[in-house]
Amino acid sequence: MNCSTHSMMLVITGLTISAAVLASTGCGKTEPSKTAAPQAAAPAPPAQPNPHAAVPTTAKPRIVDLGAKKCIPCKMMAPILEDLMKNYADHFETVFIDVWENPAAGKQYGIKTIPTQIFFDAQGKELFRHEGFISKEDILEKWAELGLPATSPQ
Repeated sequence: MNCSTHSMMLVITGLTISAAVLASTGCGKTEPSKTAAPQAAAPAPPAQPNPHAAVPTTAKPRIVDLGAKKCIPCKMMAPILEDLMKNYADHFETVFIDVWENPAAGKQYGIKTIPTQIFFDAQGKELFRHEGFISKEDILEKWAELGLPATSPQ
Protein backbone atom coordinates (compact mmCIF):
# COMPACT_ATOMS: atom_id res chain seq x y z
CA MET A 1 0.00 0.00 0.00
CA ASN A 2 1.49 3.33 -1.00
CA CYS A 3 1.47 6.49 1.11
CA SER A 4 -1.48 8.18 -0.67
CA THR A 5 -3.68 5.07 -0.33
CA HIS A 6 -2.83 4.83 3.36
CA SER A 7 -3.66 8.54 3.86
CA MET A 8 -6.98 8.14 2.04
CA MET A 9 -7.90 5.16 4.25
CA LEU A 10 -7.15 7.24 7.36
CA VAL A 11 -9.38 10.06 6.12
CA ILE A 12 -12.25 7.64 5.37
CA THR A 13 -11.84 5.99 8.79
CA GLY A 14 -11.88 9.41 10.47
CA LEU A 15 -15.04 10.44 8.63
CA THR A 16 -16.75 7.17 9.55
CA ILE A 17 -15.88 7.62 13.22
CA SER A 18 -17.03 11.26 13.16
CA ALA A 19 -20.38 10.23 11.65
CA ALA A 20 -20.83 7.54 14.30
CA VAL A 21 -20.10 10.01 17.12
CA LEU A 22 -22.54 12.57 15.70
CA ALA A 23 -25.25 9.93 15.36
CA SER A 24 -24.82 8.87 18.98
CA THR A 25 -24.80 12.36 20.51
CA GLY A 26 -26.86 14.68 18.36
CA CYS A 27 -28.37 15.23 14.98
CA GLY A 28 -25.58 17.62 14.12
CA LYS A 29 -27.76 19.65 11.79
CA THR A 30 -29.19 23.04 12.50
CA GLU A 31 -30.90 23.15 9.10
CA PRO A 32 -33.61 20.70 7.93
CA SER A 33 -32.66 18.02 5.44
CA LYS A 34 -34.31 17.93 2.05
CA THR A 35 -35.50 14.33 2.50
CA ALA A 36 -38.46 13.46 4.68
CA ALA A 37 -37.63 11.85 8.01
CA PRO A 38 -39.87 9.19 9.60
CA GLN A 39 -42.35 10.52 12.14
CA ALA A 40 -41.75 9.96 15.85
CA ALA A 41 -43.95 7.65 17.87
CA ALA A 42 -44.07 10.22 20.68
CA PRO A 43 -45.29 13.70 19.78
CA ALA A 44 -42.79 16.51 20.14
CA PRO A 45 -43.50 19.16 22.74
CA PRO A 46 -44.96 22.38 21.38
CA ALA A 47 -42.39 24.62 19.72
CA GLN A 48 -41.76 28.06 21.15
CA PRO A 49 -42.72 30.41 18.29
CA ASN A 50 -40.81 33.48 19.48
CA PRO A 51 -37.09 33.04 20.22
CA HIS A 52 -37.16 36.00 22.59
CA ALA A 53 -39.85 34.27 24.65
CA ALA A 54 -37.28 31.58 25.48
CA VAL A 55 -35.18 34.06 27.45
CA PRO A 56 -36.10 33.57 31.10
CA THR A 57 -38.36 36.35 32.33
CA THR A 58 -39.96 34.65 35.32
CA ALA A 59 -38.63 34.02 38.78
CA LYS A 60 -37.99 30.36 37.90
CA PRO A 61 -34.91 28.77 36.39
CA ARG A 62 -35.42 27.46 32.88
CA ILE A 63 -34.09 24.77 30.60
CA VAL A 64 -34.37 25.53 26.89
CA ASP A 65 -34.07 22.59 24.49
CA LEU A 66 -33.23 23.67 20.95
CA GLY A 67 -33.85 20.91 18.44
CA ALA A 68 -36.20 19.85 15.68
CA LYS A 69 -39.27 17.66 15.57
CA LYS A 70 -37.74 15.46 12.83
CA CYS A 71 -34.23 15.02 14.29
CA ILE A 72 -33.81 11.48 15.72
CA PRO A 73 -32.08 12.42 19.02
CA CYS A 74 -34.53 15.33 19.35
CA LYS A 75 -37.44 12.88 19.01
CA MET A 76 -35.89 10.86 21.83
CA MET A 77 -35.90 14.03 23.96
CA ALA A 78 -39.62 14.75 23.37
CA PRO A 79 -41.09 12.47 26.09
CA ILE A 80 -38.45 13.64 28.57
CA LEU A 81 -39.31 17.29 27.92
CA GLU A 82 -43.02 16.56 28.22
CA ASP A 83 -42.41 14.84 31.56
CA LEU A 84 -40.34 17.77 32.82
CA MET A 85 -43.01 20.26 31.66
CA LYS A 86 -45.73 18.30 33.44
CA ASN A 87 -44.04 17.09 36.62
CA TYR A 88 -41.35 19.65 37.43
CA ALA A 89 -43.06 22.93 36.50
CA ASP A 90 -42.98 24.03 40.15
CA HIS A 91 -39.14 23.75 40.15
CA PHE A 92 -38.18 25.08 36.70
CA GLU A 93 -39.63 25.91 33.30
CA THR A 94 -39.00 23.66 30.31
CA VAL A 95 -39.10 25.15 26.81
CA PHE A 96 -38.65 23.48 23.41
CA ILE A 97 -37.70 25.52 20.34
CA ASP A 98 -37.69 23.92 16.89
CA VAL A 99 -34.72 25.56 15.16
CA TRP A 100 -35.73 24.17 11.77
CA GLU A 101 -39.04 26.05 12.05
CA ASN A 102 -37.38 29.01 13.77
CA PRO A 103 -33.78 29.32 12.46
CA ALA A 104 -33.38 32.75 14.07
CA ALA A 105 -33.48 31.07 17.49
CA GLY A 106 -30.62 28.78 16.52
CA LYS A 107 -28.56 31.80 15.53
CA GLN A 108 -29.61 33.75 18.63
CA TYR A 109 -28.37 30.98 20.93
CA GLY A 110 -25.29 30.10 18.84
CA ILE A 111 -26.43 26.52 18.27
CA LYS A 112 -23.85 24.30 16.55
CA THR A 113 -25.64 20.95 16.83
CA ILE A 114 -29.07 19.73 17.87
CA PRO A 115 -30.41 18.95 20.29
CA THR A 116 -28.79 21.49 22.61
CA GLN A 117 -30.05 22.13 26.13
CA ILE A 118 -29.29 25.41 27.89
CA PHE A 119 -29.83 25.80 31.63
CA PHE A 120 -30.64 29.34 32.84
CA ASP A 121 -30.95 30.69 36.36
CA ALA A 122 -34.01 32.70 37.45
CA GLN A 123 -32.37 35.93 36.27
CA GLY A 124 -31.75 34.58 32.75
CA LYS A 125 -28.02 33.91 33.09
CA GLU A 126 -26.79 30.84 31.21
CA LEU A 127 -25.42 28.32 33.70
CA PHE A 128 -24.67 25.27 31.57
CA ARG A 129 -24.96 24.07 27.97
CA HIS A 130 -25.19 20.47 26.76
CA GLU A 131 -25.13 19.23 23.16
CA GLY A 132 -26.80 15.97 22.16
CA PHE A 133 -29.28 13.70 23.89
CA ILE A 134 -29.46 14.01 27.68
CA SER A 135 -31.51 11.77 29.96
CA LYS A 136 -34.08 13.00 32.47
CA GLU A 137 -31.86 11.72 35.27
CA ASP A 138 -28.89 13.68 33.95
CA ILE A 139 -31.00 16.84 33.63
CA LEU A 140 -32.20 16.53 37.23
CA GLU A 141 -28.64 15.75 38.38
CA LYS A 142 -27.35 18.87 36.59
CA TRP A 143 -30.04 21.01 38.24
CA ALA A 144 -28.94 19.60 41.63
CA GLU A 145 -25.28 20.41 40.80
CA LEU A 146 -26.40 23.95 39.93
CA GLY A 147 -28.11 24.28 43.32
CA LEU A 148 -31.67 23.42 42.33
CA PRO A 149 -32.56 19.98 43.63
CA ALA A 150 -35.85 18.91 42.07
CA THR A 151 -37.80 16.33 44.01
CA SER A 152 -39.68 13.70 42.06
CA PRO A 153 -43.40 14.11 41.67
CA GLN A 154 -45.59 12.11 44.02
